[in-house]
Amino acid sequence: METKKILIINASPRKKGNIAQMVAEMTDEAKAHGAEVDVIEVQKLDVQPCIACMQCRAKGFCVMPDDDSQRVLQLIKDCDAMVIAAPCYWGNIPGTLKLLFDRIVYGMMDESQRGFPIPLHKGKRCVLVSTSTTPWPLNILMHQSHGAIRALKEICRYSGFKTVATIEKGGTRRRTTLTEREAKKCRKAVRKLL
Repeated sequence: METKKILIINASPRKKGNIAQMVAEMTDEAKAHGAEVDVIEVQKLDVQPCIACMQCRAKGFCVMPDDDSQRVLQLIKDCDAMVIAAPCYWGNIPGTLKLLFDRIVYGMMDESQRGFPIPLHKGKRCVLVSTSTTPWPLNILMHQSHGAIRALKEICRYSGFKTVATIEKGGTRRRTTLTEREAKKCRKAVRKLL
């Protein structure tokens, strides 16, 4: 049986926060089932802003000097499945994660002659995770963590990734640790990628 390669992208700056705890549960579970796991901490990356030159669309690579965006893109190309875990910032994903995806769009999707998206990762699966300080169920109803999940789904859909599970946790200001039920949900979600 072939070893699955799972890439986990952690977009939270909190080292012991809810996202970090969820990522740890998923990492341990995937490794326990024989997967090879790479964890990227977005806050530690050196990624320069996109300059909107659009040359990557024509050339198929970014013309800016190499930085960590190309390394992450290679990990995405090499993985069988991906987990993206991001806290909600103003009903969306953190700017650092958006910056990363802006820089690697050319390696995530192509365009047809008429400008329609062509996914470059068709057949791969993903799990999406978000947290919000807004209490449950308002985090979903008010499009807080749900807004971040929506943005991630769009990125993954246009790239060809099939979302097999989403996890949204609200009220993280007061609920700073995972319950056993939440940890179990993380483990179950990552098993869908194996």
